[in-house]
Amino acid sequence: MKLLPAALLSFSALLITACSDPAANNPELASKNVNQLLDKQYDIRLQMSPIGLTAQGKTERYHEWDDISGKGEERQQALRLQHLNELNAVETGNLNKQTRLSLQLAKDGLQQEIDSYRWRHHDYPLSQMGGIHTTVADVLINQHKIANAADAEAYISRLGRTQTLFDQMVQQLRTRQAKGVMPPAFVLQQVVDASLNVITGAPFDDGPDSPLLADFRNKVNALDIDTASKEDLIERASNTLKNVTFRAYSKLIAFVSAMQRSADERAGIWKLPEGDAYYAHLLKLYTTTDMSADEIHELGLAEVKRIHSEMDKIRQQVGFEGDLQAFFEFFRTDPQFFYPNTDVGRAGFLKRSEDAIAAMKERLPEQFGILPKADLVVKAVEPYREASAGIAFYERPALDGSRPGIYYTNLYDMNAMPNYQIDATAFHEAVPGHHMQIAIAQELTDLPEFRKFGGNTAYVEGWALYTELLAKEMGFYQDPYSDFGRLTLELMRAIRLVVDTGMHSKQWTREQAIQWFLDNGPNPKEEVVKEIERYMVIPGQATSYKIGMLKILELRENAKAELGDKFDIRSFHDLILGNGPLPLTVLEQQVNEWVAEQKG
Repeated sequence: MKLLPAALLSFSALLITACSDPAANNPELASKNVNQLLDKQYDIRLQMSPIGLTAQGKTERYHEWDDISGKGEERQQALRLQHLNELNAVETGNLNKQTRLSLQLAKDGLQQEIDSYRWRHHDYPLSQMGGIHTTVADVLINQHKIANAADAEAYISRLGRTQTLFDQMVQQLRTRQAKGVMPPAFVLQQVVDASLNVITGAPFDDGPDSPLLADFRNKVNALDIDTASKEDLIERASNTLKNVTFRAYSKLIAFVSAMQRSADERAGIWKLPEGDAYYAHLLKLYTTTDMSADEIHELGLAEVKRIHSEMDKIRQQVGFEGDLQAFFEFFRTDPQFFYPNTDVGRAGFLKRSEDAIAAMKERLPEQFGILPKADLVVKAVEPYREASAGIAFYERPALDGSRPGIYYTNLYDMNAMPNYQIDATAFHEAVPGHHMQIAIAQELTDLPEFRKFGGNTAYVEGWALYTELLAKEMGFYQDPYSDFGRLTLELMRAIRLVVDTGMHSKQWTREQAIQWFLDNGPNPKEEVVKEIERYMVIPGQATSYKIGMLKILELRENAKAELGDKFDIRSFHDLILGNGPLPLTVLEQQVNEWVAEQKG
């Protein structure tokens, strides 16, 4: 991004002030200066991402997409190096405790991104889990609000810039292909299918409006402007879709289809150049620990065994005749555990999810002092991406309150959505899980921006999985089948430790991983296949859930043992949520310091 001279002068002055003598004997001033520096750096990096700006509900660069070209990556890396050098120049001796932590987190995060630059061509930028082919529609439909004609013009401009964006993606794919980095062939077919969904319907063919045209038409028709202006905007959007966006998608589809013909079906990234080193890097990145693939694999085996034992107690409690494998098959196949694969069934699933969330909201003050201000809604995944999207996921609210947090549930195939998992999934994705943690983080007022909006997978997903267990401790899951559903989700996260390391370190095939999952869990085969295919394209990420959850649980139990009657669960949870997402090692330090203060 090109900064104006005044902005450069202002930023340089801020840096000098942060490091200068006037604050040397004034901790409050020194800390204020450093936090301003951190916020300025964060804003500069955010301004480089129009998609990131829109996700936060901001309208700067509303007409643009991110620069995902090689040159764009180089500029981002140069900026990281510059920002790290600036932070390394800051004197830390007279900063308050929270600012010292912020400074260290910022430096560690930048260093991590700098180190990851080496592997920038090892990932799969397009997959069934997402990529620019679905991001375009997701951003425009779910995040690009049209409050006036200027917003509509920006929407049309974004449609007109898809060709450049997709050309950059094609070049990125070419670079990876030349290095021998290609996802399994099945992934590429799903990318093609999802892309076709975006360009099906008017104005591309004679069918009903395509997702993008329908969205634009609805938003523009809601504006308080004259009819002629509305018709003009809609016509221009339609022409841009037909003449630019369609060509952009068609070119991407053709390239991905050609890639598919030369791709293989091997599951693990051990097949990539320096694949073992890359996987070790990803495990460290996602878990924020130094655990090896072998250690994670063994932890998974032990956790699977423990959870099987708890499940067997429920089998005995309900009087099921047969072993645990037969009990699994019962849950996979008995019609009582599935809503009908109809609109009525889908509505029933959504209603039960909403009811679970409403019941939990009433009980939150028992466990938390800090509560989120942002609203939350439950939505079905949109038709254009439901065939390839995950089973459930969360999208953060806009900072200005213009967009609530969204818990998406995928109702494409109701036979893959057992009703006994509804409660635990709702608690994980909504409250007290992702919505609560993410909304609270971005609503904190005394932290620099990067700590509010940053992400640390082991912390974020570990917290959400921890809340599934917390709900049981609060008295939810009174139905033993619902409690079994909670255990199936925890079991899935334990199985992930085994199959993720199995595929990417021990060279298991996709079929081996699917079979191991089926042998050790009750999930329907359709769901298992989706899960395994997810781990294939996002290596290491799936290991973070259980490792993060176990650490938070360990910290809580240690605090209870140390403090006895002085332990307060609300204060503990507020501590965990009140500092934004943290690496597990830093989280442990924070809890240990808190325990010492409580004892003192």
